[in-house]
Amino acid sequence: MKVTQEKLPASQIGLEIEIPPEMSKKAYEHVIQDLARNANIPGFRKGKVPRQILLQRFGAARLKAAALEDVIRDGVQQAVKQENINAIGEFYLDTPQEELVQKFQPGEALTISVKVDVPPEVKLNQYTGLDIKVEEVKYDPEQVERFLSDRQKEIATLIPVEGRTAQEGDVAVVDFQGRTVSEEEGGEDTPILGGEAEDFQVELTEGKFIEGFTDGILGMNPGETKDISVKFPQEYPQTDLAGKSAIFTITLKELKEKELREFNDDFAQEVSEFQTLAELRESLEKRFQDTAKSKTDTNKTEAILQALQNQIEVDLPETLIQQEVDSILTQTAIRLSNQGIDVRKLFTQDMVTQMRQVSRGDAIDRLKRNLALQKVAKLESIEVEPAAIEAKMREVKQEFNDEDNIDPEKLREFVKEDLLKEKIINWLTEHSNIELVPEGTLEISTPEASESTAEITVTPEATDESTAEITATPEATESTAEIIVTPEATESTTEASSTDE
Repeated sequence: MKVTQEKLPASQIGLEIEIPPEMSKKAYEHVIQDLARNANIPGFRKGKVPRQILLQRFGAARLKAAALEDVIRDGVQQAVKQENINAIGEFYLDTPQEELVQKFQPGEALTISVKVDVPPEVKLNQYTGLDIKVEEVKYDPEQVERFLSDRQKEIATLIPVEGRTAQEGDVAVVDFQGRTVSEEEGGEDTPILGGEAEDFQVELTEGKFIEGFTDGILGMNPGETKDISVKFPQEYPQTDLAGKSAIFTITLKELKEKELREFNDDFAQEVSEFQTLAELRESLEKRFQDTAKSKTDTNKTEAILQALQNQIEVDLPETLIQQEVDSILTQTAIRLSNQGIDVRKLFTQDMVTQMRQVSRGDAIDRLKRNLALQKVAKLESIEVEPAAIEAKMREVKQEFNDEDNIDPEKLREFVKEDLLKEKIINWLTEHSNIELVPEGTLEISTPEASESTAEITVTPEATDESTAEITATPEATESTAEIIVTPEATESTTEASSTDE
């Protein structure tokens, strides 16, 4: 078979394939024979229909089109094998199939032009001696005091108060009714659906509700009724209220203040599993110290990956991009399913299309980072020892209650990739110039929606796609782990994921 190759952009190879006459004739005859064996035509026994009758009944064009599909498929497969091309995904036919059907004559040579995706060539301009700045998250002792103070407020005893107006920090018992203000002159206000309550208990701390709601209650006396003007934020989850002005008619019925517990061993026992306040403080200090270190390590990893991504030159094939988009959507579906959301109802065709668009940029970033890491591993011969893989597999299995539903090969693949990534990151850390800088001193660019991870926000009462919205979040998703389970494990998905928050 005569095949001519042409290197194309986007990691594609163009192939001009000359299908030999005997191959086109064989494919056509195979279609005729298969039809003759299976066609049910009145007046003829099955398998005994004359060739001419078949041509009259089904039409020469239809038979040629069926044969052409086999010719193209077999021709591309043979050409790829003959030329030793590592093709990925499906091929792309350059010439419209209708045009090829007209040209196709069984027993005559036919030339077809296709494009196939191939693994991209990766070039790293630099990967050692990278100058990297990393924001260091430091432990703040005040975190312990804030934590204890919050717990103190949560378990505080509410004491009714009289003879004064509402103050910040009080708990107010109110009735309220809300209505949106008409933007048209002379128009009527519209009651807010669900925007009313009786004997509603609200803590008078700004940030608990819409801006201005709790501030408006400050200074009121029990028994007083007052209209409070507010404006819903533009990003308010209920889109019909977002950005709109509203008035809440509020009646203050009762005031209460918090009587705080004393910080002592009894307090520690009530809010934790520790017997003494000293033990609780020590545990909290360690937790916040570990959290600060973990955040610094995460910042370091992200900075290294970003620096490495900036050094890569690669022309990504569309096949890999779409596969990575599929992976992101699968992870999103699993996460929502684990939250009890019926993704089959939520993932309409329009929503999936939007999600694919939103996820494309993040898929490209992930691919570039992974390919860059693979290149470093190849250049520096970084590998993971089999014993380390086995040990990690045993550790992961212990976290699952039902080990029988874990696909061991998929688990091994995941563990190997995870350990290898960790080893490469450690190597890059040792061979980079890393400078720790105070938290908040680096300008963090916010990715555009097209370059971020697709995130679906569903309101608590959401049961269908009408209450779901797609946003974009810049969080890295490289830490998401997928453990593939056997088909029997679940009806709706074949993957379970856990994300390291």
